[in-house]
Amino acid sequence: MEPSSDAVHPRPAHDVRLRWLPAFRSGEIWAYFGPAFVASIAYIDPGNFATNIQGGTEFGYELLWVLLWSNAMAILVQFLSAKLGIATGRTLPQNCRLHFSRPVTYGLWVAAELAALATDLAEFLGAALGFYLLFNINMLLAAALTGVCVFLILATELYGFRRLEQVIMAFVVGIGGCYAIEIFLAKPEWGLVVRHVVVPHLSSGSVYIAVGMLGATVMPHVVYLHSALVQHRVKENFKCPTGDWLQRLRHVRYELIDVLAAMNGAWLVNSAMIIMAAAVFARSGRTVMSIEQAHETLRPLLGGLSAGAFAVALLLSGLSSSTVGTMAGQVILEGFLDIKFPIFLRRFITMVPAFIVIGVGLDPLKILVLSQVVLSLALPFALLPLILLTRRFDVMGDLTNNPRTNFLAYVSTAVILALNALLLYQSFGGKF
Repeated sequence: MEPSSDAVHPRPAHDVRLRWLPAFRSGEIWAYFGPAFVASIAYIDPGNFATNIQGGTEFGYELLWVLLWSNAMAILVQFLSAKLGIATGRTLPQNCRLHFSRPVTYGLWVAAELAALATDLAEFLGAALGFYLLFNINMLLAAALTGVCVFLILATELYGFRRLEQVIMAFVVGIGGCYAIEIFLAKPEWGLVVRHVVVPHLSSGSVYIAVGMLGATVMPHVVYLHSALVQHRVKENFKCPTGDWLQRLRHVRYELIDVLAAMNGAWLVNSAMIIMAAAVFARSGRTVMSIEQAHETLRPLLGGLSAGAFAVALLLSGLSSSTVGTMAGQVILEGFLDIKFPIFLRRFITMVPAFIVIGVGLDPLKILVLSQVVLSLALPFALLPLILLTRRFDVMGDLTNNPRTNFLAYVSTAVILALNALLLYQSFGGKF
């Protein structure tokens, strides 16, 4: 008998593993869809409405390129977070507590909590505004309705985490549908859209909004959350007989598809927000200073359907992102401090600042934009630990970042830090 070619020239272990890697099957892919879509809702939350409307109204299509590059960074960051969760079986906060010193861990926790609080405020306000615009009710009553709805959405997890994922995915589809209507009615100048997506331009007056858009696009709280969202499937992997390494590799491959689909969908919705604002408000010369004014301005310009779609999108965004923000806050608190904390109590506590803002009568649009800048400033405190952990072989094993991934991660973090520095320089009176 002739010896097989594999016996004469043994295949490298890497090749053997890839040969046995399960092929992509549509049913199997759908079973892994979900975590990135849950994370993506934070990329189209009410903070995005505020910054994108303001950016599109004041600067037309000029800042569309910011969304493109922010989305590219978001894809990289969310994939790294998911990969960390798959490789270690732990969340990012848990890994920080395990691998960093106690003072560093507590410092990271404080930054993460500030980001989570800013997120909760923006998202809760957005949902309350959605109820207010749709039904013309008192804002405090709208906030109460928001709280009830978020509690009900969180309760769907009692029927399984997959059910909660499906609810959030339905909200994402609904928001996308609303903005498809807006774009159809707005009739933008597509030549200008394409040009400003491709050609970067940043004027002095647009730095604040650009950084706010970055903070609204790459969200620190879901950097922590995504590593937790994959844990349900990580636990299922241990039950499979095909081997832990193969299961993790397959999980990473499927999660990459999940991330690409969800993040690019969020990018299209974000772009649609700016395009609508530029095509309707900037082109007509209307000054839009609040989300309520944006809603009312749409009615005479594009009709009741456009105004209604705007309000529905805002409501769906606020409700779903409030739910996701609560989940992220729980992951942050429990992971960094190694304690158990009821998610419903977390939601109740974080509702208080939103009720205070509404009761005092502060401008929701300004609060939303400010919250996004806070998120952008908090983002490096999530990105740096993520990069440091995913580049370590003793943490990640065979799923350690390759040099190209590390380089892209370094560049992304450097861009974020540079934009933050520009914002601080301008905030203290600097000019350039």
